[in-house]
Amino acid sequence: MTSEREVAADLLRRVTSEFLEMPGLCLTEAQARRLWGLEAEACSALLRALVDSQFLRQTRDGAFMRFEPGHAASSRRAARRTALI
Repeated sequence: MTSEREVAADLLRRVTSEFLEMPGLCLTEAQARRLWGLEAEACSALLRALVDSQFLRQTRDGAFMRFEPGHAASSRRAARRTALI
């Protein structure tokens, strides 16, 4: 029997793999829910965790895409953090 932890780990691998295999993939939360067949709460928690871990970033319009350290938005965010220190 598969545990919840194993299911969550499999889902996390699947989601990260899709973002790694498709550079530029950009999904709204609703699109992500449909793509991965998730309930709203589970999808929101997954996306938040991936943003918190800096694997994903959320765009100004609310979509999610892979975090790329050299990306202009990432550089602006780092500059703001430095200015606050």
